[in-house]
Amino acid sequence: MSGTLRTTDVVTSDADLLDRTATAVRAAGAALRERFGEVVRYETREELMHALAANDSAALDILRPRLTSLRPEAGWVEDELDGGALPHGEWWVVDPAEGNVNHLHALPEWAVTATLVRENQPVLTVVHLPLTGETYTALTGAGAHLDGRPLHVSGTADLGLSIVATSQARPDEDEKVVRRVGSSITAMLFDALVVRTAVPATLHLTNVAAGRTDAFWQFAGARADLLPGALLVTEAGGRISDAEGRPWTPQSGSFLAAAPGVHTEAVATLSR
Repeated sequence: MSGTLRTTDVVTSDADLLDRTATAVRAAGAALRERFGEVVRYETREELMHALAANDSAALDILRPRLTSLRPEAGWVEDELDGGALPHGEWWVVDPAEGNVNHLHALPEWAVTATLVRENQPVLTVVHLPLTGETYTALTGAGAHLDGRPLHVSGTADLGLSIVATSQARPDEDEKVVRRVGSSITAMLFDALVVRTAVPATLHLTNVAAGRTDAFWQFAGARADLLPGALLVTEAGGRISDAEGRPWTPQSGSFLAAAPGVHTEAVATLSR
């Protein structure tokens, strides 16, 4: 995967592109931060969707023109529920308000993310948390960082001493998936030290990359909520697979990110 880009008049390397992407993502985050504070009330699904879309639009109005100017030929994916493989070429996979429902409820767990995917492989990612000002970045082959400081997954080697986490991929999930989520949480409650459950997935994955937690798993899922964290965890030295330990792709039905020392145990627990 070459680090030199074709549009040398815009950027000269993937590292330069990462820096400029981070600037764009921070600007979008500032717009969402200005909208944050009071709980947004809604009484119908239609009103909820309207409020979610308003947040998305506020961030996309900044993100889309800036990222498009950086990579004019790249495709664009902004539906956070989309999954599966992408067509040939480069694509921006963007979640303008990751954890959008938390934002509406005046909860602090939300972010803005942008990931460049090249030939179905994430090349770079930026995850910005506007309320704390933290920016997580990863570049393939160059490591993962938090505000410029290198990230490393934990050295924990015992699932029984681990903090693990999971997330709900989407509302209105298929019954089979819901039951599998429930049984996996029960299994982890027996085998791990502490189990955390919350949305969004990306923030759990930043914690795995930073060594604060030891594993994260999810059933179902989409590109936008898993690709950023997958690259962060990989570049921080973690292991990525599906819940059965097989190689993970955006087409997989499950996802596991873990510190190397607990990955095998986590697979065994989730495979029961």
